[in-house]
Amino acid sequence: MVREYSPQRHLPPLENGDRLTRPEFERRYAAAPHIKKAELIEGIVYVASPLRHEQHGKPHSRVITWLGVYQSFTPGVDLSDAPTVRLDLDNEPQPDVVLFIEPDAGGQTRLSSDGYIEGSPELIVEIAASSAAIDTGSKKQVYRRNGVLEYVIWQSYENKIEWFCLIDGDYRLLSPGADGIIRSGVFPGLWLAVEALLNNQMVRVLEVVQAGLKSPEHNAFVQQLKK
Repeated sequence: MVREYSPQRHLPPLENGDRLTRPEFERRYAAAPHIKKAELIEGIVYVASPLRHEQHGKPHSRVITWLGVYQSFTPGVDLSDAPTVRLDLDNEPQPDVVLFIEPDAGGQTRLSSDGYIEGSPELIVEIAASSAAIDTGSKKQVYRRNGVLEYVIWQSYENKIEWFCLIDGDYRLLSPGADGIIRSGVFPGLWLAVEALLNNQMVRVLEVVQAGLKSPEHNAFVQQLKK
């Protein structure tokens, strides 16, 4: 969350486990520039611990590389790295990566007057330490309830990726095809060679997403976004 520091009198510090309204969370977060990442999930504050390279930084960079290629060739789609997202009055997460259709192209989100994403991005990616992380529990339910259409969780300790698609109000797991590729239902042409991403075979990951970008369904999607 990019913040402009302004001194505020008698504000308590922002701490893990605080139960706050979203406006109060934003006030305390703005007054704590030393905190690099904090989220409000179901009215409870979660302040992130320092992030390790192998378990978070490296997977995060691979995801950004993969989605960055797709976004670059898909006008009307935008990509953001760890933005603050105002979902509802009790939830203001800071997802690791979001991919969303721009408002003018018919997307679900909008940009607030102070520059934040409001509403539900079409796709969110979280890098989770393990299956016990908040990303696989309460945060997943928050995203489902708010209508995030696709949710990808990379559990770094297990080296496992789960890709969920919102169908009839519930998340259903997308499975790779016989070729080992998962294909997004929301972003046509967004293809992922799962094992290649998990094993840092980025040349293969980029070859597959570039093949998706050349597909007829991606071309039709781009034309639809231009209307």
